[in-house]
Amino acid sequence: MSTITIPEAPVSALSKIGINTTKEIHYQNTPEELTNQTLIRKEGELNNTGALIIKTGEFTGRSPKDKFIVKDSITENTVNWNDFNIPIDSSYFDLVYEKMMKHLSEKEIWVRDAYACADKNYRLRIRVINENPWSNLFAFNMFIKPEDNELDEFKADWHIIQAPSFHADPKTDGTRQHNFAMVNFTKKVILIGGTGYTGEMKKGIFTILNYILPMDKNVLSMHCSANIGKAGDTAIFFGLSGTGKTTLSADPNRILIGDDEHGWTENSVFNFEGGCYAKTIDLSEEKEPEIYHAIKPGALVENITFFPGTNLIDFSSKEITENTRVSYPLNYISNAIEPSIGKLPKNIFFLTADAYGILPPVSKLNAGQAMYQFISGYTAKVAGTEAGVTEPKSTFSACFGAPFMPLHPGFYAEMLGKKMKEHSVNVWMINTGWSGGPYGIGHRMKLSYTRAMITAALEGKLNDVEYEAHPVFGMLMPKSCPDVPSEILNPRNTWTDKSAYDIKASELAKQFVKNFEKYANGVNQETLDAAPKL
Repeated sequence: MSTITIPEAPVSALSKIGINTTKEIHYQNTPEELTNQTLIRKEGELNNTGALIIKTGEFTGRSPKDKFIVKDSITENTVNWNDFNIPIDSSYFDLVYEKMMKHLSEKEIWVRDAYACADKNYRLRIRVINENPWSNLFAFNMFIKPEDNELDEFKADWHIIQAPSFHADPKTDGTRQHNFAMVNFTKKVILIGGTGYTGEMKKGIFTILNYILPMDKNVLSMHCSANIGKAGDTAIFFGLSGTGKTTLSADPNRILIGDDEHGWTENSVFNFEGGCYAKTIDLSEEKEPEIYHAIKPGALVENITFFPGTNLIDFSSKEITENTRVSYPLNYISNAIEPSIGKLPKNIFFLTADAYGILPPVSKLNAGQAMYQFISGYTAKVAGTEAGVTEPKSTFSACFGAPFMPLHPGFYAEMLGKKMKEHSVNVWMINTGWSGGPYGIGHRMKLSYTRAMITAALEGKLNDVEYEAHPVFGMLMPKSCPDVPSEILNPRNTWTDKSAYDIKASELAKQFVKNFEKYANGVNQETLDAAPKL
């Protein structure tokens, strides 16, 4: 197999950053080549549809407590330091960097030049360096591909250097354990070691864009999916894992911009990525046909298991992890737009799966409520799988993506409120969780009803209906909605024991207020006034 030359010369491009390998350098390999290399190295296998199946090893998800940002003159007074924006001294970064480059100098290397940001005005040039081919396939799928003629003069703005087999020494390297992801805004390098979980690469770039775009470009960076209607109207969907963000944005009647990371400019919404990274747990052709059919040659499927004696994926299996994933290029989705850019949004949806059964299935938020709920980033999941555990557990993740937000959440929220007012954008909260009581008593909201509520909002059919305010959280609840039973629109009405609802609503409100205390000093009065009423 021939090695394609890196534009700056095959070896000097790597030697400039300290990698002096005498082994083969693979540049800009195709998915077919990367798949074959993985099979030859016995690091993966094919399923019945020809997708590459791999295991990421010890880590099957991100490790937020092991992600560090170098604290220096750029970041010291701008990053919101906390338990996931964890500072590390530049001396530790330099030490780990030197060790890691020596480690990679003894390896075969896979190099890929790519872009982030579909809008060329905000494009980021990325060079990804991996020690195995399947990690490089992930980069091919998830980042935006340059044209061949753009590679001749490609100069990287940022480097991602990923080496799963390199382990840090916590005693000397300033890390918590052997795995790490380190972001250096001065040197424009992301180091990832000790973990094969590919999502660390994607989220590393997302983290830096969440700093660069709002600070330097006045672009609101968002952890959301986005799509476009037949009339050209853009809709944005925020939501934590399990709330239905990917499912609800993959509407066959609308065009997909992207499923996870976007920027909102003065006149557009654009995708940061060139692919999708979708969960596959309980995936079915009936519920999510686009994702199901994207599992084909070129796709990378992580940490699944087969039905015994076959190469058929058992999508229900959690044997390795519940966080089973597939990455694939955007063009694997039949209704994806190219380039992945849409007009200004008309509607924004905050998705929550409230397992307490308190929040309304659909409600409209004013600007203050939108900023408050955006910073709260709430959902409530059923607690674990332990026998007898039925009490839901609240999760709050600021801006629906706290681990990737280097700035204070109030900064992003104020940008959201400003843009919402400037462009007369409707913001809706959609509860895809429980109705008629909490988990164990009530029942999960029907997907058909949720889709009908979103469709009604998108088509303007909720503009002129009568509303009532939720007595605790304040958001406006429609009294009617096409194709949805009116009796379920006010969640209190669905509970047999109304006093039990009132008690649980008060308890949930207290959780919101308690969670918000850590953000209160960095938000405006309009946001503070939108807190639930105790």
